[in-house]
Amino acid sequence: MDVQFYDVKTRQKVSVPESRLKKVKYERTLSDGSTQVRYALRGKTADDRNLTKFVSKADWDSMNVPTE
Repeated sequence: MDVQFYDVKTRQKVSVPESRLKKVKYERTLSDGSTQVRYALRGKTADDRNLTKFVSKADWDSMNVPTE
C-alpha cells in the first residue's frame, strides 16, 4: 500500500511504497509537566530525501512497518 506525502521541495504530492516507510513516535514535555505524543510516518523519496507525515494513533497502529 502506498502512502501519500507532500514533498515541500517539489511542491507536489508523492506516493511512497510501504517498503520505504518507518513509524516514529515523537514525545515532548509541555510546560505544565504533561507529555504530548505525536505519531508520524517517515518515508524516503527515490533520491533518498526524508518525508514526514503526522497521522492519528489508530492509523499509526494499523501500519505494519518497522518502528524507528
